[in-house]
Amino acid sequence: WTAGGVTVSAQKVLVLQEAQEQERQWQLDGNASYVLHGQNADTLIVIAKEEQELGAYVVDATTPGVSISPLPTFDHTLRMASVTFKGVIASRVNAAIPVWEAVRQSLDLALVALAGEQAGGAQKVLDFTVEYAKTRIQFGRQIGSFQAIKHMAADLLLETESAISAARDAARTLADDSQESAQAISLAAFSCADAFVKTAADGIQMHGGIAFTWEHPAHLYLKRARADAQLFGTPAYHRERYLQQLGA
Repeated sequence: WTAGGVTVSAQKVLVLQEAQEQERQWQLDGNASYVLHGQNADTLIVIAKEEQELGAYVVDATTPGVSISPLPTFDHTLRMASVTFKGVIASRVNAAIPVWEAVRQSLDLALVALAGEQAGGAQKVLDFTVEYAKTRIQFGRQIGSFQAIKHMAADLLLETESAISAARDAARTLADDSQESAQAISLAAFSCADAFVKTAADGIQMHGGIAFTWEHPAHLYLKRARADAQLFGTPAYHRERYLQQLGA
């Protein structure tokens, strides 16, 4: 993710990169795919595999040997890039804690932030869908008066409220450094992703044909929901991780 012009990429593919020491400097070789906002970064923090452990390295994006290429995305508002390192000289970061532990903490922060986006997105979709159901007239009646629409809206309300609760609980436990934070974050990761996808998809059905047009934003929310559900692990991965944390 991007903060203050510095892009930190914690994708698993980065672990496959090799770092070699040359005259007290380090050389990076490898490729990192699906780096969020990689084409907008001025500085890259790279997690690379050394002989015995992982290391963290700081690289200027304009350094010779660094190649950054934009990648096509399903959600056109989501910027991703492929970053290639060929004999890139980098500075090694003296980490105060094990590098993978720092990566894990960064991923937890990213998952909590993503859960908040997903819960908020689901709530927004529900809000404008309900408003549309109140004003759209079909067969001489507001479509919101039809039983099928009422049932769908009630189901989506349950989905969004559950997602909001999960996202808030994950943020609270992480801020409090609670022992239950890992479970709460995994729960929020899959529940908020599922809620956003379902709400966005059902919202389009409740709107009808207009939601498939470029003039309506509903399809944009569905694209973001589908894309978000693949970032930092799929819902299936986080659901399995949650069960393991519970000892199931």
